[in-house]
Amino acid sequence: MKQVLTMLLIGGLVFSFSLTVEAQKLKVSKGSFSKLKGQKSVKIIFEYDTEVGKFKNEADYVKKKTKEYNEKEAGRGDKWAKAWVADRKARFEPKFKELFNEHIGEHFKLTQSSEETEYTLIFKTTFTEPGFNIGIAKKDALINGELILVKSDNLDKKLATLTIEKSPGRSFAGFDYDTGTRLQESYAKAGKECAKYLAKKQLK
Repeated sequence: MKQVLTMLLIGGLVFSFSLTVEAQKLKVSKGSFSKLKGQKSVKIIFEYDTEVGKFKNEADYVKKKTKEYNEKEAGRGDKWAKAWVADRKARFEPKFKELFNEHIGEHFKLTQSSEETEYTLIFKTTFTEPGFNIGIAKKDALINGELILVKSDNLDKKLATLTIEKSPGRSFAGFDYDTGTRLQESYAKAGKECAKYLAKKQLK
């Protein structure tokens, strides 16, 4: 019993330390989002120009993991590589949008439809840590990104930028063995925190 209690205590301390180390940060690095006051809907676009873990080039990471998985089981790597990209539209982007809309209050709602809007928000992923969960050990996923405000008729001119660092992806139930599951939670958390930040500090 003492051994079990000791292990639980150590696990709790490690978990607490992990939360401290991976605390996310949000900061407006350019302009102001006040132009969004009074808008009913704002278009959202997602872009990916991301480093992955220790890899500066995402393509190098995907190539390495695909090779490793295919060596373990024929075709597994190819399936993983397809999911790495497909999960963006199937899982990450819908979760970001869902949690953003839940926490932005009555200000406006994000849309990805063909609806015309005066302003567009671009969420650009700049860093991805996929993490891992092998049962006896795990590392949470996280992402860094930029939420960029532009006019819908001039996507190249940045009006404001909100940076978010270390948005964590984890399942508190512990069943996040799949990379997509962990990263889906990173995007959900990013959507939630970006919305809360804008509602509290930019749109009052």
